[in-house]
Amino acid sequence: MRVVIAPDSFKESLSAWDVAQAIAAGVRDAEPEADIMCVPMADGGEGSLDAVLAATSGERRCARVRNANDQVCEASWAWLGNGTAFIEMAAAAGLEQIPAAQRRPLQATSYGVGQLIHQALDAGARHIVLGLGGSASNDAGAGLLQALGASLLDDSGNELPLGGAALKRLARIGLEGLDRRLSDVSFEIAVDVDNPLCGPRGASAIFGPQKGASADDVAVLDDALLHFAQICAAQLGKDEKNTPGMGAAGGLGFAVKTCFDASFRPGVELIAELSGLVEALDATDLVFTGEGRMDAQTLLGKTPAGVARYASRLGIPVIAIAGSLGEGYEALYEIGITAAFSLVPGPITLEDACQNTSAFLRQRASDCTRLWLAARRFNEAAQVTEAGQS
Repeated sequence: MRVVIAPDSFKESLSAWDVAQAIAAGVRDAEPEADIMCVPMADGGEGSLDAVLAATSGERRCARVRNANDQVCEASWAWLGNGTAFIEMAAAAGLEQIPAAQRRPLQATSYGVGQLIHQALDAGARHIVLGLGGSASNDAGAGLLQALGASLLDDSGNELPLGGAALKRLARIGLEGLDRRLSDVSFEIAVDVDNPLCGPRGASAIFGPQKGASADDVAVLDDALLHFAQICAAQLGKDEKNTPGMGAAGGLGFAVKTCFDASFRPGVELIAELSGLVEALDATDLVFTGEGRMDAQTLLGKTPAGVARYASRLGIPVIAIAGSLGEGYEALYEIGITAAFSLVPGPITLEDACQNTSAFLRQRASDCTRLWLAARRFNEAAQVTEAGQS
């Protein structure tokens, strides 16, 4: 029995690698002789850096940068060699770094992500893979530009303060001070959503509330980001606000796409390529995947959907285990998920679920493997019977 285990992380609980190890333990409980390959996955958001490092010979590097609240923090990025760097924006401007009571969506900045890019340039990067997702910032990448030398000026020629709300006062963008090395760099941006920058499906409206934005804050931010996009279009001649994916990570990809040589790719596709998922699926009998919560949003480019699409092309059954199953998760059956299960054994608090995630994953994986083995034995017996009758 050959099994590939390719889950995402479970937020605030386990990394993708730890999730994979727990599932692997459950598979071995049911079938000790199973041939198991763990391929930790991600979709461009938090956990992507660890997934890439686990799957490659990349080197983890660290830097002191500013977080979304403009406080000094330690952030990691990866040097993959051959002039390529991988940067997970959540490492510098991630939501999980900021306690709920301290989140400031109007002032939150992506400045630290720009500082990580500067570190990559110093290392000699000419190709930067930028994973988007899990951001605390909602500034359309304005802070990133400021960290790389751009000037965002008001009517009086003064530099704007950090944060998305300040962009409403933007009068002119000065790119003269941008790091000149950027002209020789190509960006590959990994995203897991297709939202535009502004409007009812934009960065502020859809993702602002989880960053602490009130209804009034959302309106302020959406108006400010629209103004930023209009200034960019008028001054730089590029109107990217409605391009799919611009709403990811507080709109961070908007600034990169507008100002630099950049292309967008589904994050799960890019991570699958780096991790060797397709090669791992060769001659595989069963695939496990999962994430913290599976619902209709999973279809938009999250890890379980991406893994299922790869496996379904080869006719491999896929079992998904999630912390919880939300509204619309059934649609995943149409793209290759064979069966989906919640890991919890019954009514339980979120705190208890997070503390016992590893044990629950192990048990659910064992249960699922036992069922799969029973189905295989039944199928084999049926084939023998049919052969005898013929």
